[in-house]
Amino acid sequence: MDPVDALNEIAFWLERELAPVFKVQAFRKAAAAIGKLDSADVADRARDGRLKAMKGIGGRTFEVISETVDGQVPDYLLALRKRGSAPLAEGTGDVLPLLRGDLHSHSDWSDGGTSIELMADAARLLGREYLALTDHSPNLTVANGLSAERLAEELDVVAGINAGEGAFRLLAGIEVDILESGELDQTPQMLDRLDVVVASVHSKLRSDSRTMTQRMLRGIADPHTNVLGHCTGRLVQGSRAPRPPSDFDAPRVFAACAENDVAVEINSRPERQDPPDELIALALEAGCLFSIDTDAHAPGQLDFLQYGAARASRNGVPPERIITTWPLDRLLDWTRARR
Repeated sequence: MDPVDALNEIAFWLERELAPVFKVQAFRKAAAAIGKLDSADVADRARDGRLKAMKGIGGRTFEVISETVDGQVPDYLLALRKRGSAPLAEGTGDVLPLLRGDLHSHSDWSDGGTSIELMADAARLLGREYLALTDHSPNLTVANGLSAERLAEELDVVAGINAGEGAFRLLAGIEVDILESGELDQTPQMLDRLDVVVASVHSKLRSDSRTMTQRMLRGIADPHTNVLGHCTGRLVQGSRAPRPPSDFDAPRVFAACAENDVAVEINSRPERQDPPDELIALALEAGCLFSIDTDAHAPGQLDFLQYGAARASRNGVPPERIITTWPLDRLLDWTRARR
């Protein structure tokens, strides 16, 4: 097996099981280091030990590369594959097999951990028919949000990936901030060029209910908005948790989503579990559509879709109201209908 593929697959499985970032990055860095060399050079350096002296190569990664050079599937990778054969979530019901895609993911163009190409490769590996690349908008400077100019450059990369063979489609998208004014944090001209717009609140999460409700209602009313992302902003686990949910008038917000044909995201990240179950019930009652998304910031996190499927199944969300079960043509007709 190719050593770069082995190192990247190991990183994938580690991300999937929420391993520490430094551990994942050790394999990503090693893959990048040897990716600059031809296969014969990698093999020679592994066999005579010179590879150990290369920057980015550690003891474990050298072992993995050496085993692949000798024609073996690395033992470490085999162990990870065995662990990864177990499902991440139980109770996914009939929802998970019906999911065709994912409308919320990030690359290293904003605050993701890997390239656009690696994210697309992982989505293909997992059998996705489509994945929306939704890097952040400029207001979120802490996440290296994309200006209009950088977003335009990213769209060229997306087009290049889609020019290749195969049925998989990388959708041009954005996770756009709903600003305090309720406006979307990107030019209308750029938003017009995108396949998918996920609108989310990332700042002033402790605003009073009236202020937050008005902000969200205006963002939902914008004809570019397709999906309302992680609507409460809560965090239930992880280093930044606990973070309580934002206070807003949920019946009004979900009624606006239903009226404006905006899907409510069921965010699959284990630290978010957003919206809470009681709000999923309110959104169902309001007649909302839903989008089960991973909000993945690394390739292995794309398999978190299982968590979202389990929550949707547990809360009785009908698959026909989940837009990520739709075929691509139907989905794109829907995302472009209001513009």
